[in-house]
Amino acid sequence: MAAPNLRILNLEQGLPSADAAETRLRLEIATLRRSGGVRFVRVIHGYGSTGTGGAIRARVRSWLAAQVREKRLQGAVPGESFGPADPASLALAAKYPAVRELPDWNARNPGTTIVAI
Repeated sequence: MAAPNLRILNLEQGLPSADAAETRLRLEIATLRRSGGVRFVRVIHGYGSTGTGGAIRARVRSWLAAQVREKRLQGAVPGESFGPADPASLALAAKYPAVRELPDWNARNPGTTIVAI
């Protein structure tokens, strides 16, 4: 299987509010679902300046988790977990073997989330 098509979505760009970042995420995901072709999205939401995770990160991950529960997305794995030791990552890799070729595989980045459309 060829490397999966990956889109990068930087929600930190322009320093938006959590509301604005979530709105952009919703629009981008809806557009990607309709257009097809893109299988994975690296969502860059940052970690937050407090050292405990920021508002954008929390909002994005909450919305993505709801989308996965409602089966509107195939999966969403936090960047710090995305790799061979994580059950959700392994489930995605079982369905899409080339997911292991993504640059984020095992990178342990808490400022990102990997989304399977």
